[in-house]
Formats: sequence, C-alpha cells, structure tokens
Amino acid sequence: MPSALLPVLALLLNAFIWGVSWWPFRQLQNAGLHPLWSTSLLYAVALLGLLVWRPRAWQGMWRQPGLWWLLLATGMTNVGFNWAVAIGDVVRVVLLFYLMPGWAVLLAWLVLGERPTRASLLRLALALAGVLVVLWPASGLASFASLGFSAADGLALLGGFSFALTTVLLRRQQHVPGTERMVAMFGGGVLMAGLAALVGGQFGMVEAVPAVHAGWASAIVLMGLLFFISNMGLQYGAARLSSSNSSIVMLTEIVFASVSSVALGAASLSPRTLVGAALILLAALLAARSD
Repeated sequence: MPSALLPVLALLLNAFIWGVSWWPFRQLQNAGLHPLWSTSLLYAVALLGLLVWRPRAWQGMWRQPGLWWLLLATGMTNVGFNWAVAIGDVVRVVLLFYLMPGWAVLLAWLVLGERPTRASLLRLALALAGVLVVLWPASGLASFASLGFSAADGLALLGGFSFALTTVLLRRQQHVPGTERMVAMFGGGVLMAGLAALVGGQFGMVEAVPAVHAGWASAIVLMGLLFFISNMGLQYGAARLSSSNSSIVMLTEIVFASVSSVALGAASLSPRTLVGAALILLAALLAARSD
C-alpha cells in the first residue's frame, strides 16, 4: 500500500468511529447516562489505559505548555459534538459540525502561516457546496429561515470550530511525542466534559450519573477503546496532511453518520442528501490525491 495513502486511511478510520458514535451515545442517554458524563467517563478509561502503557506520558503537559491549548480544544470538540448528536438530528448536526474546513483554513493561516492555495480553496468550495446541498430545504430560503436555530445547532458549530483548532494544533505540536499529545486530548475529554456536566447539573440541564450498571459500564469501556483507536488515527493522519486537506478528508464522517442513521431508522436519506454526499466524497478524494 502506498505510504501516502496511510494518513488518509487513518483519518477515514477516525471519521468512521465518530460518524457512528451517535448511536451508543443515544443508547447510553436512554439508560440515564447524559452524553457529557459518557464522554468524561469513556475518556477516563482511555486515559487510564494510556497511562498504564506509558506512565510518564503525563509529564509532557509540563514540558510543553502548548498541550494545554490542545486539551482545551479537544475537550470542547467532544462537549459540542457528543452532546449535539445525542439531542439533535444526526445528519444536520454532523453537517453543521463539518463546516469546520472553513474554520481550519482560517485558523491554519492565523496559527501556522499556511496560506490557502487555489486548489485547496476549490476543494473546500466543493465540499461546502455538498454541505449546502444537503442542508438547503426544498422550498427555498423562507423555509430555511423558519427552521430556527436549536441548542444542538449551536453545539455542533462549537464542536466544529474546536475540532478545526484541534487539527491545526496537532500540526503545530507534531514534534511532541504522540503519547503526550494523547494525554492532552484524553484529558481534555475528561476535564472539559466533566466540568460542563457539573455546571449543567447546577442549572438542571444534566442529570447526575446513575448507579453503576454492568450494561452501561461495559459500553463505556468499549467506547473508550474505540476512541483510543480513533485518536491514534487522527494524530497520525493530521500530523502528515495539511490542515485544509485533513479537514476535507474528515468530511466523510457526514457519509458515515448519514448512512448509519438511515440504516437504524434515525433519519431519511433523500436524493438531495445523496448528491451532497457525492460532492463531499469527491472533495475528499481530490484532497487525498493532492498530498
């Protein structure tokens, strides 16, 4: 297999795991475990496993102050996305989350000094055209405006911006050992989701953690393992592709989320969605061939 394809495949694996993660989060929510608590607990499992494997990895947080920004960005990504997919329309949430290539191009320019090329802007336009095709209602602008802006929409946009910042920071911190970056990313999931859950609980928005039950506890352990694998894929791919191309390849999460939600009866797949998904996949393919 050509080595140039490995970063793309790693990001596709990450996109697949995130794209289907809405289902276990909803199942856990039905069992009484709020998605913020699910997020904090599963990353605690992943972090514990990492520290058993690499006990000294946490020391990088003190040697590399930039990892604290990565912790914050990753944590807010998980707070926004995981909460949104549990309470909103899956396809709509993922599409709004993946307006993030626009954020990534801007952030990479500001943080990394990566000036966007014409080709990257064209691929970005193609991908965003696919998003627009899926979101645009059949009856036009009037219907679009009447849809309103929900809490899930806001969380999805917050998660997308934070994820764009995460990919940019991974590029900036690519000299840092991968295990140290993983400590920051898993720690962000634990701390930021846990803090958001505690604050939300004070306002009656988040329920307390239910009594430990073998069903949801085993699901948390399994999800912790899968998100550990997903994080490894993200780090490997994002460190080897440009920020704009990483973002566009990750747009395939829309396809995974759409197909899985339709298959499990959580959404309907219209011809409009299929056209948009085709545009997104084409942009991802062009991005993969360009690196």
